[in-house]
Amino acid sequence: MIRAASAHAVSRPLGALLLASAAACAPLGPNFSEPDIAWLAAWQPQLYGQVSWDPQADNISQWWRRFGDPVLDDLLAQARFENPDLRIAGLRILESRALLGIATGLKYPQLQQINASGAYVSEYIDGGPSDGHRDYRTGDAAFDIQWEMDFWGRFRRGIESADAAYFASVANQRDVQVLLMAQVAILYYGYKTTLQRIDIARDNVALQERSLEITRKLFESGQESELDLQQARTQYLATLASIPDLELDLVRQRNALCALLGRAPGDLPELANVDGRLPAPGQILLREMPANLLLRRPDVRRAAWQAASQSAQVGVALTDLYPAISLFGTVGWSGNSLDSVGDVSRLVAGPALTWNIFSYGRLENNVRVQDARLQQALESFRATVFGAAREIDDAASRIDQTGARQNILDESLVSAERSLEIATRQYQEGYADFQRVLDAQAAVFSQSDLVALNRGEHVAAIIDLYTSLGGGWREVTIDDVIPPEVREQMRERTDWGDLLEAPLPLPPDGGQAP
Repeated sequence: MIRAASAHAVSRPLGALLLASAAACAPLGPNFSEPDIAWLAAWQPQLYGQVSWDPQADNISQWWRRFGDPVLDDLLAQARFENPDLRIAGLRILESRALLGIATGLKYPQLQQINASGAYVSEYIDGGPSDGHRDYRTGDAAFDIQWEMDFWGRFRRGIESADAAYFASVANQRDVQVLLMAQVAILYYGYKTTLQRIDIARDNVALQERSLEITRKLFESGQESELDLQQARTQYLATLASIPDLELDLVRQRNALCALLGRAPGDLPELANVDGRLPAPGQILLREMPANLLLRRPDVRRAAWQAASQSAQVGVALTDLYPAISLFGTVGWSGNSLDSVGDVSRLVAGPALTWNIFSYGRLENNVRVQDARLQQALESFRATVFGAAREIDDAASRIDQTGARQNILDESLVSAERSLEIATRQYQEGYADFQRVLDAQAAVFSQSDLVALNRGEHVAAIIDLYTSLGGGWREVTIDDVIPPEVREQMRERTDWGDLLEAPLPLPPDGGQAP
């Protein structure tokens, strides 16, 4: 380490020169620019005829309103304010703002320190003119200041990195919103699908119970064999046994909704009057092309900001290879109670240079570490874009396939119901045995259950498409991010200044929900 200081007379012009140089010197390291995704400009997903374009269409930030379900609207509104994961994401925004404040503070003198001490001294002196004992008091006080000039851009890059990290935390909170809205909606409609399946199972239990009673009476009267009775009983019990599993699914879905709403497992009063009917959404309308929506997805924006933050860290690491140039100063006083020794006041000021000239292997490898992390972040950004495109195509294909399957299943159910009607009539007229009736009943139950399952899958696929397009987030205020009662707890513990009240700065790369 090399350290040098000059006299006060020399420090003034040198300090002025350093200030001018620092202002003029561009920060070291790469200037980040978002990677160009070449294939995206020409990417026009087929979307399998599920999407139409309408410049007047509503945006998809509240896509669930297209289902017209007030219960779902209420559940989603509650989830926004009570979900623990969303609160954590909001608190990370607050954390990143505080970290940005730390980085910004480094622009100013990094050392501002007051040192003060006092002592009582009792001395015994043997020999000499001061032979004997004396008591006296001493005191010292000094104010030290040191300001490392941002000559190579260390602190500017640090602020740049912290700024990008803050915007990444905002994008992350938006991404949590997107996922939360989708999770609540999928669970809610999964719950309604399960209710529908339970109703179907109970209807079939009632039908098969009637058949069982008929075969029991016929067997007891000697008109039918015990085989028909036992077959009817087997089918009835098998259908009845399916209901507990469905009711268990209902409990699991309800408890999962409770967790998303920040509640303990138990009943949800909001679901008390919910039935098994599912929405029949019409054509999906978008006012922007998927490629544009994709780049505004919160997870894509988060990946871009994380790469920008890491890019600035390369510059921070590079500055360690160069000397740190500082201005320092001390104002001090020392005194004592002895008459023979006067008080002393002092003023010390000058420049200082610190340079780790014998640590090049360590410092250069740190630059390489940061650059490797930057490349990882860039690859992560590209991977996120690829994943987003895949999710859009998968969701649209799923809508198409479940829609096509629904038509087939509906026709199949009509045929199964007709088969049951014919088999029952032929059995009553003596033209068919009871096994034909049992088979027809089993087919009706199976097809009815498949129809309900596929309807639920179709709704879930529509939700997935809106989610893959980045719909479901909105701009938030500090009140949305951290509820007032939580902020009050934090304020009681710690002095947060105005951070718990100040508006949240918005990222410059997309301030509007899609």
